[in-house]
Amino acid sequence: MDKTEKTKVIETHQRDKSDTGSPEVQVALLTARITELTEHLQTHKHDESTRLGLIKMVGQRRRLLAYMQRKNYAGYVELSDKLNIRRK
Repeated sequence: MDKTEKTKVIETHQRDKSDTGSPEVQVALLTARITELTEHLQTHKHDESTRLGLIKMVGQRRRLLAYMQRKNYAGYVELSDKLNIRRK
């Protein structure tokens, strides 16, 4: 993901102008990166180091979503619908 794509994702999901680290932004960035790595692994099936990184990112995103579910359920539902993430 290059800088322009990253800033576009941040601007789409930030709460205010200076927000770059809220859970919503972090989940959106992880989702974009997970999508890229999934596409990469479909063509490079034996890339085990990338697969390990992907598994770690999925776990981090899951923990952030669990935090959002506890703290702000409406925001969690809205974000998961916007990013097409399955809910429990």
